[in-house]
Amino acid sequence: MATWRNTVFWGLLLLMAGICSPVCVEVPSGTEAVQGHNMTLLCISCMQREEVFAITNVEWYFQPSDGNRSLIFEYAEGKPREHSSPFKGRLQWIGSKDLQDVSLILHNVKITDSGRFICNVNRTLHFEAHQHSTSSNVEIDLIVSEIAREDFTSVLSEIMMYILLAFLTVWLLIEVVYCYRKISKAEEVTQESVTDYLAIPSENKENCPGPEEEQ
Repeated sequence: MATWRNTVFWGLLLLMAGICSPVCVEVPSGTEAVQGHNMTLLCISCMQREEVFAITNVEWYFQPSDGNRSLIFEYAEGKPREHSSPFKGRLQWIGSKDLQDVSLILHNVKITDSGRFICNVNRTLHFEAHQHSTSSNVEIDLIVSEIAREDFTSVLSEIMMYILLAFLTVWLLIEVVYCYRKISKAEEVTQESVTDYLAIPSENKENCPGPEEEQ
């Protein structure tokens, strides 16, 4: 399924980024979900000054295609909290400790969940002499389908993989046949040399010049 593959891909990318370096990487969220499955609403908001103490508040909104947006989830004062909405009981906070990743998991996705999710991140940076507030928004236009739709890119990747495997198989067979013929030819030459040597009369073999002795 395209959604599952995208989630795994971005999850591995974030894991590799976290292992290889402490740099925060902002990556887009997936936008396609399947009814009855879980969907990760990815929201990455990197801090530019990690050494500065900051208070972070997060607000998640939902806006249907034919309605106004409403607050469905927030993280404030160090605690996540769901608000009364059609998503209540189906939202799971998976934000990181440094609050650069403030993502949610939407469980048991429904067709009516299609719409725009807005992730609003507000930070207050505390410097020695003053405070500075920043705000960032991530918008996710989610499309929910009854069955998984095969992604064209994934299909093309699989086709290319099979073509590459077929090419490598043919190339390996050609190499095997070439090596076999080369070895067989070398054996034939050796056998002919042995046969020619055995055909020489014994007296001629005795007259065959041997290796010269060093003086």
